Amino acid sequence: MKIRPVILCGGAGTRLWPNSKNHQAKQFIDFGNWTLLGKTLERTKASIFDAPVISTNKKYLKQIKQHLRKYKINNYKIVLEPAKRNTAPAILSTALIKDIPDNQPLMFFSADHLIEKMSIFNKAINKNKKNLSDQNIFIFGIKPTRPSNEYGYLKTKSINKLNKVTKFIEKPTEQKAKKIIKSGGYWNSGMFYLKKSSIINNFKKYQPSIYKACLKSLEKSKIRNNTYFLNKKFFDKCKEISFDYAILEKSNNINAIKLSIQWSDLGNWFEISKIYKKNKNKYFKKKNVFHRPWGRYTNLYEGKNFLVKELVVNPNSKLSLQKHFHRSEYWTITDGKPLITLNKKNFLKKPGEKIFIPREAIHRIENKFKKKVKIIEIQTGPILKETDIVRYQDIYGRVN
Repeated sequence: MKIRPVILCGGAGTRLWPNSKNHQAKQFIDFGNWTLLGKTLERTKASIFDAPVISTNKKYLKQIKQHLRKYKINNYKIVLEPAKRNTAPAILSTALIKDIPDNQPLMFFSADHLIEKMSIFNKAINKNKKNLSDQNIFIFGIKPTRPSNEYGYLKTKSINKLNKVTKFIEKPTEQKAKKIIKSGGYWNSGMFYLKKSSIINNFKKYQPSIYKACLKSLEKSKIRNNTYFLNKKFFDKCKEISFDYAILEKSNNINAIKLSIQWSDLGNWFEISKIYKKNKNKYFKKKNVFHRPWGRYTNLYEGKNFLVKELVVNPNSKLSLQKHFHRSEYWTITDGKPLITLNKKNFLKKPGEKIFIPREAIHRIENKFKKKVKIIEIQTGPILKETDIVRYQDIYGRVN
């Protein structure tokens, strides 16, 4: 029996847009002729997978169907949640649909994750297929590439050739994350692998009220054009809770599939900047290079309410002391050692380090050394024009 991929696609991705109510959900952002949902749908085309099921809400239905057409996926099911109830009700109500046999393995993907080396991922899924039972759950641990306070962690113990999860750790401080990694901790990716029967059994045992509400909501749902419209009256009775809190932290039958692959949930603009740094040549166009007295900048990609640039600051040069009314900026240093001014503070940065420039903050980049400074800059905001600038000091005579 093939594995059924289930895509959780109801999230709003608000971490990228903390100051905006009218933002685009992360999984639908066009990063340059590709989206995270598109990448996820591509994954489901592997021969080990059955037709995908997508859990979402009415707000995203049109965009999801556009993606399905674009990626030529004709065989699918969509389950529409009538209210936000977090991932536990979403996972259960999707698994309960009649199209999925009780013994079918389900692979739950988030629609907004970036995963590389899918051949390794798929091989691990197939290898562990024989280990699935009517009770256990497999989650995916990713070997950390750095200490991060943006991810949860998990610890395991080897029992009968399986990595039994012994502890979940909520997003720690970076200092604590270093200790967790040193002791063998892995990032908790938030992806799940289990049988439909295991989902049912675990919810019956640990969350019986959610099970009853979801089952009734599905029984009373309307089905139209491959889409289940869940009944709102009964779905509203579901407790708003994540799958982690509802099931994972209660069960003692959780195993980890530990992988060393490139993975990210692209939860911030600094993570996104890595994509453009890695694929800079792909986005480069000579017409988008603009020379300035201090060096040059290149517009790599402009999306909806964001703009990606590479700044190159020549030796012994500096930009004006400036601020912007309509945009924030996220800088990742890729080469050289810039001296940064941010309001009343000055500090040196080195390659790999990051800095956030809030809207209306007074700032400057200066290169005091012989090596060129290179920075990947992502601007976010409603207006991303070069005219949105107030200069207070400028050695090239460009003060406003």
